[in-house]
Amino acid sequence: MKGIILAGGTGTRLLPLTAITSKQLLPVYDRPMIFYPLNTLIQAGITDILIIVAPDHSGHFLNLLGSMFRKFGINLSFVVQKSPRGLAEAFILAEDFIDGEATTLVLGDNIFEDDFTEAIRTFEKGGRIFAKEVPDPERFGVVEFDTKGKAISIEEKPAQPKSHFAIPGIYIFDSSVVEIAKGLVPSERGELEITDLHRHYLAKEMLDVRVITGAYFDTGTHESLFEASAYVREHRFSERFDSRINEAIVEFTGEFKKIISLKK
Repeated sequence: MKGIILAGGTGTRLLPLTAITSKQLLPVYDRPMIFYPLNTLIQAGITDILIIVAPDHSGHFLNLLGSMFRKFGINLSFVVQKSPRGLAEAFILAEDFIDGEATTLVLGDNIFEDDFTEAIRTFEKGGRIFAKEVPDPERFGVVEFDTKGKAISIEEKPAQPKSHFAIPGIYIFDSSVVEIAKGLVPSERGELEITDLHRHYLAKEMLDVRVITGAYFDTGTHESLFEASAYVREHRFSERFDSRINEAIVEFTGEFKKIISLKK
């Protein structure tokens, strides 16, 4: 299993904060946002991770993460996405990295309280996505279930949602996802929609949808960024992080302080 974090985009909803760096490098309480999806993957045992970044701030990611995890057996690679063309494009950009293996994609601005270890490690083929009950499903892709809990339809940001179950930004697919993504037709907004990938697998009865119950944040607005920061502080998220991440942060901080002291 390989991991991908999509950390491109312009972050216009978070201006002026994102005028100076990537949205995924903004702080969520005591650490940059990117560490939360990293923890989701590393905690589940994924140690080969590709981070897809926008060109304007790609150097910022390298300065922070370039060699931070190498000694801990976690391999990070980077690909620049020149212009965002939809979430499904991530699999096309990552074709060489995926190299015929299954992949878990996490959006770089999504923070989850749930532990996805079992869902990732037990995955075999097809697709596996997740559903979270929310008060504003019209902002998301929405999955409809039948009376037996089986997914029967998926819509992208519907004006009249058929349920309150949103599809958050973590997706697991087998290696066929690359060719499926290549065959997608851009939507009216010119993007390769992740929802169309879901529908493809659903039509073939190869899509597994699991409901999650823990806290979930899409930190793309000032309000949601603040709410996420307050929540992870109150619930001590950092104490639940994979130990390798916390050790890497401590080591990085120590080395950075040494460099600063030498410059003085």
